[in-house]
Amino acid sequence: MSGTSLDGDPEGQAGTGAAPWPDLRCLLEKVAAGEVSPGEADSALRRLPFGDLGFARIDRHRWVRTGLAEAVYGPGKTPAQCATIVADLLDSPISAPVVLTRSDEHQVEAALARNPGGRVVSSTVVWNAQPPRSGRILVISAGTGDLSVAEECRTTLIAYGYDPKIIVDVGVAGLQRVLAVVDQLQDVDVIVVVAGMEGTLPSVIGGLTSSPVIAVPTSVGYGSSLHGHTALLGMLASCAQGITVMGIDNGFGAACAAIRLLTRITQGRTSAL
Repeated sequence: MSGTSLDGDPEGQAGTGAAPWPDLRCLLEKVAAGEVSPGEADSALRRLPFGDLGFARIDRHRWVRTGLAEAVYGPGKTPAQCATIVADLLDSPISAPVVLTRSDEHQVEAALARNPGGRVVSSTVVWNAQPPRSGRILVISAGTGDLSVAEECRTTLIAYGYDPKIIVDVGVAGLQRVLAVVDQLQDVDVIVVVAGMEGTLPSVIGGLTSSPVIAVPTSVGYGSSLHGHTALLGMLASCAQGITVMGIDNGFGAACAAIRLLTRITQGRTSAL
């Protein structure tokens, strides 16, 4: 499975923090201008609520309701099913990001064969990456072993138009590594901290910055780490106030939580102008 970087600005557009609703507004404006017939608009809108593929019901309207499009979770699906769901999402009248997560090599090959142009980072594939949005995000990985979860988070954020920075291998067993990046913790909107073992790093980060901290426990660790449960419980019991904790290995969910926060932050800044 080959990987393609998602870094950079694919469209060369300025960050706007745009949500999906302008696409719907554009459709209605085209109807009003006579560029799209009412029948064509009706046909497009009828496809939005959900699509029944027999083996899956695709929530095509989620992008409009929540600003987060439905993703395709690979495990448990055949390569053909992954490819078909991706194709259905790409066929939507609204140009939302399409993300295939936790996919294996065969699922990636099938999805790309039917839907060319996807960008692959590890087990995550992205189509329709959105134009750049404003929002300063930092993704921190306690160890290199946590990097796959951090990259899942980072790639999902890039799919939605953000440009997250990533810091790798600053676990608390060498606290000087955390102290060396303290300045980078200050001027950001959201920090995602990914850690396994005993899961201490989010507490340390939470005590050094006023930015929202989203903690992601990973299943990385020895014996009594209990496949991530020790890190999860440690993060839930953190003495650093206000930390948001995701499920074990859920880098995708952390990205979605960050997107919800950043959408509100951006809307607040815009309305204040």
